[in-house]
Amino acid sequence: MENRYAIEMLNITKRFPGIVANDNITLQLRKGEIHALLGENGAGKSTLMSVLFGLYQPEEGIIKKDGKEVTIKDPNDANALGIGMVHQHFKLVECFSVLDNIIMGVEPTSKLGFLKKKEAREKVLQLSERYGLQVDPDAIVEDITVGMQQRTEILKMLYRDNEILIFDEPTAVLTPQEIDDLMQIMRNLAAEGKSILFISHKLKEIMAVSDRCTVLRKGKCIGTVETKDTTEAELSSMMVGRNVEFHVHKEDCPVGDVILDIEHMTVASKVHKNNAVRDVSLKVRGGEIVCIAGIDGNGQTEFVYGLTGLEPLVSGKITFDGKDITRMPIRARNAMGMSHIPEDRHKHGLVLDYSLEDNIVLQRYWEPEFTHSGFLRRKNIRSYAERLIDQYDIRSSQGPLTNTRSMSGGNQQKAIVAREIDKEPKLLIAVQPTRGLDVGAIEYIHKQIVAQRNAGKAVLLVSLEMDEVLDVSDRILVMYEGEIVGELDPKKTTAEELGLYMAGAKRDSRKEL
Repeated sequence: MENRYAIEMLNITKRFPGIVANDNITLQLRKGEIHALLGENGAGKSTLMSVLFGLYQPEEGIIKKDGKEVTIKDPNDANALGIGMVHQHFKLVECFSVLDNIIMGVEPTSKLGFLKKKEAREKVLQLSERYGLQVDPDAIVEDITVGMQQRTEILKMLYRDNEILIFDEPTAVLTPQEIDDLMQIMRNLAAEGKSILFISHKLKEIMAVSDRCTVLRKGKCIGTVETKDTTEAELSSMMVGRNVEFHVHKEDCPVGDVILDIEHMTVASKVHKNNAVRDVSLKVRGGEIVCIAGIDGNGQTEFVYGLTGLEPLVSGKITFDGKDITRMPIRARNAMGMSHIPEDRHKHGLVLDYSLEDNIVLQRYWEPEFTHSGFLRRKNIRSYAERLIDQYDIRSSQGPLTNTRSMSGGNQQKAIVAREIDKEPKLLIAVQPTRGLDVGAIEYIHKQIVAQRNAGKAVLLVSLEMDEVLDVSDRILVMYEGEIVGELDPKKTTAEELGLYMAGAKRDSRKEL
């Protein structure tokens, strides 16, 4: 009888200092199936896939391919066995073209050692045609969208004739349209006989695209289920170990004074000649959550940069808590009570090579509680960090001393959220606050945001997640091509109507919102 499994990972155990990341896990991938791997942040999903890809060596357990035991010492061994991986944070050379990135390491050469780019280009174009992966092979990677970068990563695997494809959180940085495209690409790949392992904690996507799903919790395997026989609620309770609320409970809350008043804000674009934000005016009051919704790339990023002081304004005025802060430096804005959960946690949220405790006091280390006569009060910093780690359930191998770079993306995000909310801000600017988080963590962070609003604080939420926009906000402002094109009441609007505004098919004629 022919072996029906492409890959079997049997009784895999992987330990790191202070933590068992994978505890006796067995995972079997059938040929031609899309198999989802589901679990909370830090459940051990990426570690298990890194073992399969040869980035880590397991302490116990064996890996079989097509029924035969194999040893995978490094990614070159994995590639030789036909195993490819698209990492959560892409591994591309930004100043190279798409084509150069795809062929890097397996460049086709003539007998004399000259590069045969024309043939490589033909193969790439054929692959992109066959699987519906449209890319421009000559584009430079730093100039293309995240969705295109991901297609480049997928083509890199297909160019190497990989049969087993690992996708690590592939939708974390994509727009809704790109997610739909990716789902279709995955179906096309499986139909061609490729076997796919798909790491995710987005239940909707798993239900839509996978054949089977294996659930991990705190490093242990909870079980494998047929997707067609299960529900989102069942999967989420397997993953978190309790029932999760998918909807945010909000009481009506009295709206206070205007805390943030933006008048005619215009911000330049770094990418093109036009302005990225054009003449935007809006107000946020205490006790309300105002959400800026829109498809990625419509000026939200530059709007937040202008508001938080990361970029200067071309024109316009920002009044915060009665003071003009248009030209105020970032630290002064923070000291006045502005908190910012940034969109890019690695670039603007954390210093990755600092410890967790140093990141937690990053914006407060000069306060008397943490500094005395120019020296850091390490004991106070440690106990403050321990309180936040406990309160926000930030999981890491060595607590406050953990190097932040080694933490899972979701736990890095929790650390930023803890730091920004615990400052007791007057205005909380939350940009994609739940990007890359699992349902349990999303539920917790939504509760924290609502608690800030209930305490009379002003909250400005910027989100690409349709469900989050409709569920969390009190007022929705839609941004399209750098302008506010509509104001919607989440209680009275539908996802369809919101989608039309986001796509620019519908707009309010009123200028002042």
